[in-house]
Amino acid sequence: MTHEALSIFNQLRPVTVGFDSVFDHFERMFEHNARATTVPNYPPYNIVKTGQYTYDIELALAGYSKKDITVTFEESVLTIKSVKTKQDQEFEDNVGTFEDDSKPNEEMLHQGIAKRQFTKTFTIADEVEIKGAQLKDGLLKVTLERIIPEHKKAKNIVIK
Repeated sequence: MTHEALSIFNQLRPVTVGFDSVFDHFERMFEHNARATTVPNYPPYNIVKTGQYTYDIELALAGYSKKDITVTFEESVLTIKSVKTKQDQEFEDNVGTFEDDSKPNEEMLHQGIAKRQFTKTFTIADEVEIKGAQLKDGLLKVTLERIIPEHKKAKNIVIK
């Protein structure tokens, strides 16, 4: 973590209550970014606000099927990653020939659609729920909704 970021957190901690997990999360992010030299930009993605409290994360995954991708959510981190299938490994081992019984005579002459391994992570706020994921036409869409608890909603306080 940079010295500047550390000093900002140290200045904010004494004047906040209950935000320890937020500060800890940002510290982990700074540490992770300090180790990573570049931010991976594959696969390309969009974050779309679809309503007042709803969002979609869209990833362009041409050439991937449902069995090639895992979507997990743990400790406020949404992770989307590719899974190397047996067929992918056989394709790499045989340098472009398919060993699948359903495609016995096919041979890859040119592979222009990348199907490389990736891991993409998104930090999700505590009040945001993952509603589902759908892969359609090469676009993975993860739907999220921000649920505001009653105790956080605006309310009028009666003066006695």
